Amino acid sequence: MLARLSIGAGLVMTAALLFTPTAAQAADPVTFGPSNIVDEVGALGDRESEVAAALDTLYDDTQVDLYIAFVDSFTGVSGQTRWSDQTAIDNGLGTNDVLLAVAVEDRQYQVSADSAFALTDAQLADLETSGIEPFLRDDDWAGAAIGAAEGISASLNGDGANGSAANQSGNDTANESSGTGAGWVIFLGLIALIVLTVVLFVRRRRRAGVGAGSGAGGRVAGPPPVRQVALVPLDELRQQAGSALVATDDAVKTSEDELGFAVASYGTEATVAFRAALDEANAQLLRAFTLQQKLDDVEPDSDEQRRAWYVEIIDLCERANAGLDAEAEDFDELRQLEARAPEAAASVAAELLVLTERLTAADATLARLGAQYSAEAIAPVADNVDQARDRLGFAAAELADARRELGLDPAPAPVGDSTPGTAVNAGAAAVGIRAAEEAVDQAGLLLAAIDRRGTELAAAAAAIIPALRDLESDLVTARGLPFGGPGAASAALPGAIAASEDTVRAVTAALNERGSADPIDLAQRLATANTQMDAALQDVRDAAALAQRAQAALAQTLLVARSQISAAGDFITARRGGVGAAARTRLAEASRHLGLAESTAPSDAPTALAYAQRAHALAAESLALAQADVNAFSAPGQGGPGWPGGGGQYGGQQGGSGSMGAMLGGLLIGSLLGGGGNRGGGGMFGGGGGFGGGGGRRGGGGGFGSPGSFGGGGTRSRRGGGGRF
Repeated sequence: MLARLSIGAGLVMTAALLFTPTAAQAADPVTFGPSNIVDEVGALGDRESEVAAALDTLYDDTQVDLYIAFVDSFTGVSGQTRWSDQTAIDNGLGTNDVLLAVAVEDRQYQVSADSAFALTDAQLADLETSGIEPFLRDDDWAGAAIGAAEGISASLNGDGANGSAANQSGNDTANESSGTGAGWVIFLGLIALIVLTVVLFVRRRRRAGVGAGSGAGGRVAGPPPVRQVALVPLDELRQQAGSALVATDDAVKTSEDELGFAVASYGTEATVAFRAALDEANAQLLRAFTLQQKLDDVEPDSDEQRRAWYVEIIDLCERANAGLDAEAEDFDELRQLEARAPEAAASVAAELLVLTERLTAADATLARLGAQYSAEAIAPVADNVDQARDRLGFAAAELADARRELGLDPAPAPVGDSTPGTAVNAGAAAVGIRAAEEAVDQAGLLLAAIDRRGTELAAAAAAIIPALRDLESDLVTARGLPFGGPGAASAALPGAIAASEDTVRAVTAALNERGSADPIDLAQRLATANTQMDAALQDVRDAAALAQRAQAALAQTLLVARSQISAAGDFITARRGGVGAAARTRLAEASRHLGLAESTAPSDAPTALAYAQRAHALAAESLALAQADVNAFSAPGQGGPGWPGGGGQYGGQQGGSGSMGAMLGGLLIGSLLGGGGNRGGGGMFGGGGGFGGGGGRRGGGGGFGSPGSFGGGGTRSRRGGGGRF
């Protein structure tokens, strides 16, 4: 038996996958027809109708469908976990569908459930050890299927996995078994302790407010069966919605990266269907973020409204993931990364070399910006060189592992060296190459963000003097106007004059102190003061002058809004492993308001200005929330100075081969907690996963995870356990 641990859901899956036996040759993943039962070996015999009745009862009581597959051996994909998950995906199993797969000849079994299924990992583990495995040990195949059905029903109804007579009988049998399982528990416990400290802080990040919330057992908490939604506590539903937003946002971001790789290799025409799926997922995700913003705003909402919106958020995220998952297999076939692994490894190595050579120049650029502007001005990119160096170190390690799998020298090789050696494991190599690709892509983003920040700061600085002169001119005009009487200036004029005078003094002082100015902040303050003054002077200006002033103010506000959104977006994308739902929600809303501002600008400058101002405010809030999330992620006891590789603001110092930075970038969470498995040479930390990251049809396991390629949660988000019996 492959025993399970109770340390945490993601940890259990990771440890269990490390010791999954290799399957024999016999049956590929199966296809279910009208029946929920596939019995290729005649295991059920004349008891098949009894099993079918138990499955019908389970559905009638809980609206959960249990699918049963009996085969000789698990083949076609590597390991029972991936076999069962592939079967579930191929047959379109959803949130409330569970699969029990049994290889009779190899004496292996696996339970596969969606990450959003209502039972916790602990309940699933209890179901396996008490309701299924005792019957399998006795070759009671029908009893195992019935025990699974009755155990699921009992757990959903609050009676525990041992609520049925069948499960109780199985429990008695289990109590009489030998102590071999205890030995496995101790052994796996020692292995698990190696990664426990890493897992605990990542799991904590997934709670509400920072890194999004997780349900019981550390999994991505999804919606329970529809009939139970009314019974789910509102706070738990909030956490589930937060987890769904973070996971879906990560899936969309990674799919966008992967699509870029595919377009570069095969062109736009070959990727039209994937772009359409990604655009649709983006639209659904944006709608979900808009609902989350409504929940976060100051307007009071009733419990009924909040519940409805949380459920809709979860539903939108599921639909976004499903749309990506529907294209995932075709995308894999297009990229053919396993078939072209040597060439892909050489391409990544070349890009890694180019970016490594850029580090020195980026360091110099950052130093120049630091001398020219305030610390606040460069804060979004202050540790980007360290982070980029960290990602490149991780990429180099992953690439070396991939080259070993291809039988090549793991050391950095000439770009043209793409001839595989003798010990070729292209599948494992593809996992490492994908992880290296994403790490290199993040490094490029981090370095490009430094240059972009410099350009944006220079543009904002160039706009300051004209805006300052404009405000000073308005002050002269305003001071010469009488207060009161027909045609007089607005009653708000005295307040506008006072505020503008304060702004002029503050901006002038900042400009006189080299290295202490934040041009984007100063430009925004001037834009706000000018807008306030324009409103106060509208009684004494004609329509043409007002329109001209509005367009000028709009242009300046759009400039700073775009800069702020760019800074927040770059920061979050490269550190998404440590950023929660709140920061992502504000960023999505900021982008939406910017789009509204740009679309209404030609016809309605005042309305567009209001949208642009809101976009800037939301982006600033997003960046502040993201920085707080990352600081907490990197703090002592959370991956900071007290952790190997931690230290410094945002945890910028690298350790080992970039493991901590890779976690912060969202590159390792999937393989640690989603069951990425052992791909040879990768060690405990593995890689970024294949098509679907560290779970689902490539890594098995489930738990929350970072996607590793194009696709949604279905490619990486199944849970369960099993082993030998």
